[in-house]
Amino acid sequence: MDFEVRDQSVVQIGRRLTREREAFLMLVGQGVSSREACRIVGVNVRTGKRWRNGSNPTAGRKGTPPITSAASSVVRGRFLNEDERIVIADRRRAGATLQQIAVELGRDRSTISRELRRNAHPVSGDYRPHAAQARARARRPRPKIGKIAANPSLRRAVQDGLNLRWSPQQIVARLRRDFPDRPELHVVHETIYQALYVQGRGELRRELASALRTGRALRRPRRHAGQRTPRMATPMVMISERPAEADDRAIPGHWEGDLIIGKDKKSAIATLVERTTRYVMLVHLPDGRTADVVRDAPIDTVQTLPAHLWRSLTWDQGTEMSGHATFTAATDIPVYFCDPHSPWQRGSNENTNGLLRQYFPKGTDLSVHSREHLDAVAVQLNGRPRETLGWDTPAERLTTLLTNTS
Repeated sequence: MDFEVRDQSVVQIGRRLTREREAFLMLVGQGVSSREACRIVGVNVRTGKRWRNGSNPTAGRKGTPPITSAASSVVRGRFLNEDERIVIADRRRAGATLQQIAVELGRDRSTISRELRRNAHPVSGDYRPHAAQARARARRPRPKIGKIAANPSLRRAVQDGLNLRWSPQQIVARLRRDFPDRPELHVVHETIYQALYVQGRGELRRELASALRTGRALRRPRRHAGQRTPRMATPMVMISERPAEADDRAIPGHWEGDLIIGKDKKSAIATLVERTTRYVMLVHLPDGRTADVVRDAPIDTVQTLPAHLWRSLTWDQGTEMSGHATFTAATDIPVYFCDPHSPWQRGSNENTNGLLRQYFPKGTDLSVHSREHLDAVAVQLNGRPRETLGWDTPAERLTTLLTNTS
């Protein structure tokens, strides 16, 4: 593609901007995302969206319709081209299997299967390569006409439902139930939201948005992860900064911790699991699960094992560990925090919490369990043979560590 990325130091308009717009539309027509096409051409993402979707009129500016342009027949390597489609047609007539065709073309079998399913003749089912190429080229340009805009019957049904103050979920569910044999009336609820919120489409009247329960005419974006409100006064040390030796479990002393919560979230038990041996320790929390309690309660538990078996502690981002700095100062054990919504980063602890629910079912009051009972449960878990330990028990592995170091 013969064009230059715009020099940010010299902003030009006119013919140069026209070339960039044509290049942007060609990339989008080839299946490139709008954001990536903007990056390649060198324009702002908002500009690309305005070219692609148009804009609504404002007090100081007229609205603009979406800009369309015929997509170039030149496609990227990830798309089948006309020569490949001719090979597919010839080999299918010769009786070759999908796998054989895929191997000959250097493509995945699913690519060949999808091509035959999507671009064969809709009535006869015959695969004609030139017609298939035309169908693929016609399907590729963006923006596409939405299903609601293309079907007056569907548009009327959706508008009637919104006028009755039905939610989009209710509308699509009734359409599927009332018209099971008319797939042209079947959509997902996101299609309705897109028709209401996305500017420039005009598929549904804008005033219908007021019939939604939110009453919003524009979609409110969710806050990005980088804009999360800090949950702790002392900055967290993330798991990415944890020593690499903790990842392969070769060196013992790296622990994972969490809470299991009782009825009405009023009681809890702290669980600690050693990553190498899977050894479990349960911390009694009879006085609740406030930050001060969770900070102080494990300190006595930590002192029951030698210092070299406490190298780090990994926790989720629960506010109960907001006193992590004080805990580290008292025990000399650094605390690392998992990324948001990433429970697999504490896989051993998550698995152990699942096992503990056999002893402490969900929805029960955990404050009724004494420290002695928690110790007895921990003894049972540490006495279970584990396949990941070669059918040793966590207690046996810990005993071996203590014997070797002594």
